[in-house]
Amino acid sequence: MQTLKPAIHFKNVNFHADNKHILKNITGSFYEGTITSLVGPSGAGKSTLLKLCNGLLSPDSGEIYIKEKDINTFEPVELRRNVGIALQNAPMVNGTVFHNISLPLTLQGKKLEKSTAKDLIEDVGLEEELLHRDVRDLSGGQRQKVSIARTLVNQPQIMLLDEITSALDRVSKTEIEELIEKINKKYKVTIIWITHNIQQAIEIGDYVWVLMEGEVIETGKSTLLKSPTHHKVKQFVKGEME
Repeated sequence: MQTLKPAIHFKNVNFHADNKHILKNITGSFYEGTITSLVGPSGAGKSTLLKLCNGLLSPDSGEIYIKEKDINTFEPVELRRNVGIALQNAPMVNGTVFHNISLPLTLQGKKLEKSTAKDLIEDVGLEEELLHRDVRDLSGGQRQKVSIARTLVNQPQIMLLDEITSALDRVSKTEIEELIEKINKKYKVTIIWITHNIQQAIEIGDYVWVLMEGEVIETGKSTLLKSPTHHKVKQFVKGEME
């Protein structure tokens, strides 16, 4: 049996903000080439944990390793090339889809080739003609796909997805779910994503972390959500599934 290697490892990580202990002594690994769902009530610390993974925030104590390398040894630009993030509201800059997709390279003083842009836009399930469309004319689902394509420009080894399907209709949600699985398989990208949808976490995730009040309560294969052992997780899952 193949041993899974940690893509990201947390060791006794703590984080405070506004005099609150947001994350408490977090220890655990997200494994290479897998999809891990982060679930838990609002305010549990899920988004904070995600931002620690690519240096948008820094822990007060503890250690974080990316591919067994201390996160503090990365230059910020290098870190964010390796660990990309896509957010719930898919923020865009004014201009065309091509302008938005090429933004990560533009910031590095590089140029996105038209052929690469075409491949990326098709990879996320959009038509090439959309490259010249103003982003203001896109639907929510299309914006989210553009956001993912923009994250893929840097060819990240790890992708962080923060509730990227929560504001979408059912059809768009399904398309993004299929896209997440496709990216994971085609590019061998490690994916860590936050979802409030328990069924989604079970079906899309290989593994799951359950966070509550800043603590990791339970981790394991995503199927644990079908029959959690911890009483707090049982209550949470029951409440979300009703």
